[in-house]
Amino acid sequence: MRGVLLNDQRWQRRLVMMVKAPKAGRAKTRLARDVGKARAAGFYRHATTTLVGRLGVDRRWEMILAVDPLSAMYQDWSSVWPAHLTRVPQGGGDLGDRMGFMVEAMPPGPVVIIGSDSPHVSTGLIMEAFNRLRRDDMVVGPAPDGGYWLIGFRRARSAPELFKNVRWSTEHTLADTLATLPKGFCVSDLPVLDDIDDGADLAANPEILLRSRSAAIA
Repeated sequence: MRGVLLNDQRWQRRLVMMVKAPKAGRAKTRLARDVGKARAAGFYRHATTTLVGRLGVDRRWEMILAVDPLSAMYQDWSSVWPAHLTRVPQGGGDLGDRMGFMVEAMPPGPVVIIGSDSPHVSTGLIMEAFNRLRRDDMVVGPAPDGGYWLIGFRRARSAPELFKNVRWSTEHTLADTLATLPKGFCVSDLPVLDDIDDGADLAANPEILLRSRSAAIA
């Protein structure tokens, strides 16, 4: 069935974007507490459409949308999620459970995971992440708030405790994630980038705020 099965080409680079149904009340709930559900959904639609448009056409990797909730897999969000991109369900549990599932479920080859709320991610940064995975076990793109906008794995070594007991959406998120890695795991850092989690983050990016106000609201 389309949207469930992945291309099984061996050792292909895979870029997984974690996405939520782009509608008011579902996406960007922390941001919605500051700016309202409609404006938060407008930002999310704008950010997702921009990132998918920028990253989803690059042939150096296969882009996969990891979708939440399951029902959104089969709804028509073609204005935000192009039909040519494969969709897979995120699965259950917390964010760590869902990202861990993505790491384990992909066919062989390097896997890079990003969210959909860091508007400054470029194709150059994504390619740099894959290049780092030629020699390093993991690559991470830190965010100023103690989280991260990207995480990727070469998958040559196992990390059985990966994402266990991580305090998500806190200043401890990156440090807690690194603490779950096996001894000797080689980690490479990308540049720090903003992600948009709340009203202060959005206000600090006025050009994004302006564009998101004109985004369609569902």
